Parts: sequence; C-alpha cells; structure tokens
Amino acid sequence: MSPTVTVAPVESREIIEHEEFTGRFDAVESVEIRPRVSGYIQEVRFQSGQLVQKGDVLFVIDPRWNQTAFDSTAAELNRAQSRLGNVEREAKRAEQLLLKNAISVEEVEARKSKLSEARAQEMAAKAAHENARLDLEYTEVKSPISGRVSRALITAGNFVSGTSGFNSLLTTVVSLDPIYVYADVDEASFLKISRLRREGRLGSTNGPIQVEVGLGDETGFPTLGEVESFDNRVDGNTGSIVVRVRVPNPEGRFLPGLFARLRVPSSASKPTVMIAESAIGTDQSQKFVLTLTSSNTVAYRAVKLGPTIGGKRVVREGLKEGELVVVNGLVRVQPGMPVQPEKLAAAKP
Repeated sequence: MSPTVTVAPVESREIIEHEEFTGRFDAVESVEIRPRVSGYIQEVRFQSGQLVQKGDVLFVIDPRWNQTAFDSTAAELNRAQSRLGNVEREAKRAEQLLLKNAISVEEVEARKSKLSEARAQEMAAKAAHENARLDLEYTEVKSPISGRVSRALITAGNFVSGTSGFNSLLTTVVSLDPIYVYADVDEASFLKISRLRREGRLGSTNGPIQVEVGLGDETGFPTLGEVESFDNRVDGNTGSIVVRVRVPNPEGRFLPGLFARLRVPSSASKPTVMIAESAIGTDQSQKFVLTLTSSNTVAYRAVKLGPTIGGKRVVREGLKEGELVVVNGLVRVQPGMPVQPEKLAAAKP
C-alpha cells in the first residue's frame, strides 16, 4: 500500500527581505560632570540613576569664598567707575579752559591721558567682576543635558578641583531619547543596501532607511528606528562598516551598552516563492524537496534557499508557485515512489 503524505502548495508572497545584525546601544549625548571652580562639596542634589533635566543643579560647592570675591570685585568696579566719572569731568573742563587760553596744552594732554587710564582701569575692574560672577555661578554644578545621571563619585564634605586639566570627576549624565545603535555591516550587505537606496527601491533616495530593532530577550523586532548614517570607511581588517541607527526611546527601556538586534531591509518588495521548513530535506550539502507529480509519485527537486520570513523559508531557485511539495512524511518516501497525498491548505501570510 502506498504511504500517505501531506502535501501543500508552494506559496508566493510580496515580501521585503532583510539582513540581521547585532550591535550595542549607545547614548546620543554623554557628559562627564566636572567642576569649574575648586572648593568643598556642600550638597548633592540628586539620587543615583535619577532622570534629570538640562539646567538642574546636581552639586553645590561652598560658595562663601566666591561670594566674598564677587563682593570685593563689585566694590572695585564701583570705585573705578566713580574715578572714571571724575576724570571725564576734568577732561571736559580742560577742553573748555583751553578754548579760553586758561590752561596749557600740556595740562589738557595730561588729563586726557588720565582719562584713558581710568577707562582701562574701569574695563579691568568690570572684567574681574564678571569673572567673579561666573565663579560664583559655577559653585552650582548643573547638568548640561537632559538624561539619566549616574551615582555621585564625590560626596558632600570632600574637596574638588576646578583647575583646568585636573578637574575632579563628579558624575556622568547620558541622554536617553533618542538613542543610537552601532552595528558592523559586512561589505556585501552594505553594497546591496547602498545600490537599492540609490535606485530608490528602499523608499526615497535621500530618505531614511527604516530598521527594526529588538532587545536580546524580546521576540521579533518590535521597535522601529532608522539609519542615521554609515561610517566614512570600510574596515580593511574585518571587511565591515559601522552603521548608526537612531531609535526612539521615550520610555527609557534602552540603556547604553545593552545588546541590540537589527533587521535591515535588503531588497525591494517583490513576489517571492516560500515553503514550510518541514518540506526541506538535506542530501549531504544539497537542500531538496519532494514534489508531487501528476501521477501521484514524488520527485526529487534540488532547491536554493534564502532566509526565513514569517515562519516560511524563501526559495531562490527550484520551485514555482502552485507546485505541491511533501511537508509531512518526507522520511517515509523515496523519489519515484507512489504516494497517497493529503492536501494541506496554505497558511495565510
């Protein structure tokens, strides 16, 4: 008696093929928080891992010395401005007296020289006062970006250096939304994607390439991002190029350093022949399927396969839409053997 096998028709679907890569998340902005003035930490105003906004005060350095310097320079500026006013009045009177020949030219030149000196002193006092104002302002160490702050590396009561080149590291802040994914793309895939984009077969020629992103513990690729840029050179040692993908992260689920899986489109939408994985057999290094002939016998058919999409395997060569292939009972039959087929309806895409 002929063995019973289950057969299914070869399907054809409109699909876009993808290439899958692995990468790592990294922050768009990452800042080391360092003081600009020296002093003792008076207060830490955040909790480790807290979300902060641009301009939030993270540390307070004891401002008393800076406040004293600010007040002192304010007094110096007032004195310089007062002297400048007196010298300006004297210089103006000297010019009027010169018109009446009541003063010598040498005296007028001397008063003008004093006026120039007073103006220079006023400018120097103003600059010193502005510098003191900045130093006082810098006693509040603020976050330059919005994001998530790390832990405080220096706590209250400790001295920190604000000397350029020797600034103490206080903490770090990384931005979260959006976030980047960096991945290595092999040369062949890069050339294919670049050609399709130039031909306008991946959307707009100058538009972004859509990328699907998933975490290591997620099923599939539930998040949509877009290619922000490719690097400007291919690594000669690895034959790959770095791609940077921009991913929205409004909930802060993605953190810098996390493993990421990427799926990048590598073809335009096209009709593609697909079969179930259970229909595929292996003959040494050759992949094959058993097709059903018009006389209900099975025939050996070598196939060239592509990736798996939606639970089905892409067939590059060897099959046509509508042909029947054995999907159950493959090990019980041999090419040329008569069988009793039971048709299995094609699954919906």
